[in-house]
Amino acid sequence: MTILIKGGRILDPATNTDELLDLYVEDGIIVSREKNCRRKADHVVDARGKYVMPGLIDMHVHLRDPGFTHKGDVVSESRAAARGGYTTILAMPNTKPVVDNPDVVSYVHRKAENLGCVNVLQVGAITRGQKGEELADIPGMVQAGIPAISEDGKSVMNSGLARDAMVLAKKLGIAVLAHCEDKNLVEGGVVNADVNACAQGLPGITNSVEDIMIARDIMLAKDTGAHLHLCHCSTENSVNMVRIAKEQGISVSAEVCPHHFTLTSDDMIPGDTNYKMNPPLRTRADVEALRKGLSEGVMEVISTDHAPHSADEKNNSMLRAPFGIVGMETAAALTHTELVVTGLLTPMQMVEKMSYHPAKILGLEKGTLAEGSAADVTVFDPACNDTIDKNLFWSKAKNTPFHGRKVRGRIDMTICGGRIVYDAAAEYGTVTGNK
Repeated sequence: MTILIKGGRILDPATNTDELLDLYVEDGIIVSREKNCRRKADHVVDARGKYVMPGLIDMHVHLRDPGFTHKGDVVSESRAAARGGYTTILAMPNTKPVVDNPDVVSYVHRKAENLGCVNVLQVGAITRGQKGEELADIPGMVQAGIPAISEDGKSVMNSGLARDAMVLAKKLGIAVLAHCEDKNLVEGGVVNADVNACAQGLPGITNSVEDIMIARDIMLAKDTGAHLHLCHCSTENSVNMVRIAKEQGISVSAEVCPHHFTLTSDDMIPGDTNYKMNPPLRTRADVEALRKGLSEGVMEVISTDHAPHSADEKNNSMLRAPFGIVGMETAAALTHTELVVTGLLTPMQMVEKMSYHPAKILGLEKGTLAEGSAADVTVFDPACNDTIDKNLFWSKAKNTPFHGRKVRGRIDMTICGGRIVYDAAAEYGTVTGNK
């Protein structure tokens, strides 16, 4: 299949390209980018006035497969990824069974290759069963294709075991993705520990729950030389610690999710469990620090922590409902609206944080539109005034606090491996073929 993308604003951090060009794709490869391309193509895309970006990469996704497929699965959530402009996603290992061995890794990868529509990379658990007692078969999972390890959903509380995992990760050349949460300090908390929690009579989660484990893991990364990637940072101190760690030459990167740089605990609707997430929504001071950290390049990745849950599960009290929201189908528009339109990020910096930097951290040959690279391409319309509508989501789940929110910008097309997997013009979204 050949695709000609005409007249778009090519944004490619890998080659420092910000220019109006045509992009020509043939047999899954970007063959050329030039002005006034006259090649014939099976499909011609009018990209005038739109950003043409390397396919987005989400470093933090929950597919719920295997074991919790009533919430989501490889097929449904890879379709949601395509609709959100993502061509590569990393699946977290806290499934049932836990992804702690090569067989489960292979199950997810095979299912994605046969039935999915984007690239799915399974992340391996750090410990067996995520019990925090002994290391999982990390070398075997690396051979099966994992790009990183994580105990996502919790921290490895045993510091010696966490250090051993980092030593092994360094040896194997993979990153450690850290969900930083000191479980001994959570004490049943469900929202941020502030005046809003007190007013609603809810137990709170302090910033120290996150900050203490970030400090520990940064120190372990310094000792071992492993690359530490901090997941879903939510506090002011997380930004400060990452900045200091980088100044000291420690190999660390960090991500922020759109809900954490957009919403504060003041925005929560009492009793609405779509606002319940972990880490929780923090204060305005935390949000401003996160936004500044993104603007200054201290926090170099924007990920979603896409966490589908069923309506029945979320239709519960704040104490009993599960943590988490879906995010892949809203992230690009929220990032553009909150950070680019406001001048905190340039369009190029948006692409860096949502594609180029994730590829570099993970050592993937992606995140670029250079000639000869894989044709993973996202076309984004920055001028589109849109309203987020959960009823249009392709995810199995609809748990979002952003339903009805007005945004500026929308994914127009997603191309993965040279195939059009999402086209907004076709009904506002139809997958046209498997990968």
